[in-house]
Amino acid sequence: MRARGRVPAVLDRLRHPAQVVVTGFGSAVLVGTALLALPFATTSGESAGWLTALFTATSAVCVTGLTVVDTVSHWSVFGEVVIAVLIQVGGLGIMTLATLFTVLITGRIGLRARLFAQAETKALNMADVRRVVRDVVLFSLACESLAAIVLTARFATGYGESFGRALYLGIFHAVSAFNNAGFALWPDNLTRFVADPWVCLTIAAAVIVGGLGFPVVFELLRSWRRPDRWSLLTRITLTVTAVLLAAGTVVLTITEWSNPATLGPLSGPAKVLAGFFAAVMPRTAGFNSLDISQMYPSSWLVTDSLMLIGGGSAGTAGGIKVTTFGLLAFVVWAEMRGESRVNIGHRRLPESAQRQAVSLVVLGICLIAVSTYTLLVLTPYSLDRVLFEVISAFGTAGLSTGITADVTPAGHLLLVLLMFVGRLGPLTLGSALALKERTRRYELPEERIIVG
Repeated sequence: MRARGRVPAVLDRLRHPAQVVVTGFGSAVLVGTALLALPFATTSGESAGWLTALFTATSAVCVTGLTVVDTVSHWSVFGEVVIAVLIQVGGLGIMTLATLFTVLITGRIGLRARLFAQAETKALNMADVRRVVRDVVLFSLACESLAAIVLTARFATGYGESFGRALYLGIFHAVSAFNNAGFALWPDNLTRFVADPWVCLTIAAAVIVGGLGFPVVFELLRSWRRPDRWSLLTRITLTVTAVLLAAGTVVLTITEWSNPATLGPLSGPAKVLAGFFAAVMPRTAGFNSLDISQMYPSSWLVTDSLMLIGGGSAGTAGGIKVTTFGLLAFVVWAEMRGESRVNIGHRRLPESAQRQAVSLVVLGICLIAVSTYTLLVLTPYSLDRVLFEVISAFGTAGLSTGITADVTPAGHLLLVLLMFVGRLGPLTLGSALALKERTRRYELPEERIIVG
């Protein structure tokens, strides 16, 4: 009877995703802020101050990676552990909630209940909820453990770290990488490892897998030999991800090839490795093996685009998501061909999904435009740097041209709001749009207007 009594409450919350997500993550940010504001959370033994604690806690819970203080020199071991726990909570929370909403909307990922996106029949029983949470947690821990083993071995054998220190570094960076957070325990982030494939490729692999999204990864594990059985979500996610990674690597490598402050001094293979790493991180991890502040403005523009798109749905990455970008690309292609329906492969894309994708992108761009204007007013920095910072916060990328720490307190609060809205906004808005679809029982007279 007690278990049955819990079910209505769970179902009621699932019907109001915005309340669950905002309340849960807001509470995690507040708890993290309180812990990081404690005197023994810093190396100096003095409180970091509420604004620094709030900014860092929000960046960790929203798995962003932007910082206003140097992580390794400012925070004590206790503070670093708090940050790692907040990253894990934020990453697991995002993946779990996003996956549950994906189940409600699409009815896929192999659960016993075949659910469909109908507002009247949205229901998960407790067994389904437990199964989703269990699979997400086990999958996350397995990926993080594998990455931690490789990184620990590399730090111990290649850089002379003691086993205890290497294990600590391996676990911290594995958690930070898989959850697309981008926090690092070196003042220069990962620039000292720019030519080390063991470190760079391990972290890049963790970032990519974490950013694909649990439904996609689970489907690949289940039927990787049968691409013909893959869902539309998996096909779009993999295709767009591969295209963006390849294009980003080529463009960034060519653009920065002769830059004496970035790729210039490196060997050919190291340049390709660094270019690939620079293309992966805007998915949105926040690690950097090159000095972002020394990149050409053209590279910033490319990175802006990658950060805005982000990674896969129901994963740890931010942005508007590759699925949204892919859907809009197919919408544009269909419109250019004069087709009245949008077809992807052997499937027709519902008009509701098209409207949801357009709504997410338009609202995101409006938020970025308003925030960029506001930050330009609050700071003396140029448009390209401010735009980069705003998109990085909104897309929870964590990359920066070096102005984060020098922004005014009002600017820091704006970035905190952007990180929170950018992390939770697309999830809650997308779920709300899909789960609250209404069917109008009548049609109004049609009137065409001039477009363009």
